[in-house]
Amino acid sequence: MKGETSWVSHFLDEVPKDNGFDSFSDIDDEGNKDNLPVISIDSILPDDLLERILVYLPIASIFRVGCVCKRWHEIVNSRRFLWNVSPVLSQKPWYFMFTSSDEPVGYAYDPVLRKWYGIELPYMVKTSRWFIASSCGLVCFMDNDSRSELYVCNLITKCCFRLCEPPGLRFCDYSALSMSVDRMSTNYTVTVVKSKQVPDNYFQWDLSIHVYDSVTMMWTTTVTEMLTGWRGGDESVICNGVLYFLIFSTGSFQENRHGLVSYDLSTRSPVRNLLTRGFIAVPCSLTCGRLMNLNGTLVLVGGIGKPDRQDIITGIGIWVLENSKEWQEVARMPHRFFQGFGELDDVFACSGTDDLIYIQSYGAPALLVFDLKKNQWKWSQKCPVTKRFPLQLFSGFCFEPRLEISP
Repeated sequence: MKGETSWVSHFLDEVPKDNGFDSFSDIDDEGNKDNLPVISIDSILPDDLLERILVYLPIASIFRVGCVCKRWHEIVNSRRFLWNVSPVLSQKPWYFMFTSSDEPVGYAYDPVLRKWYGIELPYMVKTSRWFIASSCGLVCFMDNDSRSELYVCNLITKCCFRLCEPPGLRFCDYSALSMSVDRMSTNYTVTVVKSKQVPDNYFQWDLSIHVYDSVTMMWTTTVTEMLTGWRGGDESVICNGVLYFLIFSTGSFQENRHGLVSYDLSTRSPVRNLLTRGFIAVPCSLTCGRLMNLNGTLVLVGGIGKPDRQDIITGIGIWVLENSKEWQEVARMPHRFFQGFGELDDVFACSGTDDLIYIQSYGAPALLVFDLKKNQWKWSQKCPVTKRFPLQLFSGFCFEPRLEISP
């Protein structure tokens, strides 16, 4: 990845050896003609004061200063510094973009500095095309084949933890992965919604929900149910302790191709009649839907389809769920931005957290950012990756860049 900014490649292990003098105290002859004493600011600042200065640096700069000298390396690696960074920095979520290749590499976009950084995923994540969910600085990866390998990682520090294998079928037709981190305790919950077609019956699908608790380090199967006329998919999110996931019609008798199901995760006892208890209709005919949790609000970003041709996209809308049942449209992509994607398919990549929503076409690296709080649309800086062949695909996900949290 030549040509782009890469700060992860010189992580915090490339520290100069202790050479017997403090950093910045080395001087040249020109500056010492009068034999005046030279005072290094670094040498007179105590660690706690220097720490207070360094915590105001952007995340990428913090990694660089760790390479300046041994003292700075120890400061930015200390547990106290990592926890002090969190309340000081007002980091916006980054967007990690990758291509359809099997290499576990990609580019992360910082919307504050408007810069792209080359990032490699932790070594155990073999490809960027795994199932991905993120929350509060942690990212969960699940392999695309057997759906049995799950890792929870911090992409900035590269700390990683492998979860035990979830119960249920290894090879299912559809899986939806989501996670939620408690910001106070940093305990987290991971959910997997599995869906598999009943043999020789396209209208009936077995659906199960599996929940992982980081405190007990165990999985629990809370729902096993057969759906008729609907199947699960690959889109889910946890918001305020409730799991939401999209389902898809398997027949022509439904008004819309999509539906939403809610499941309260605090109800750990087995639940029956999930569709009757938690079904929520989508706001309109959608070509695709993307779910996200923005500051405790459930947000749906969807491609708006024609009423008579639901597979033809005419625009992109954003809705928030109010009172657990009613959708309120908060934005619709202006036509000039919609045209800016070129030929946009009926499905697209979309991810968001905090106040930002990222939207990306699978066919190009163009990235559009919507600020929900400011109601503002803006293109990102151009990504360093370029399209090399017509069928090359692009995708991505957003995550919070944080130093203090670990799985």
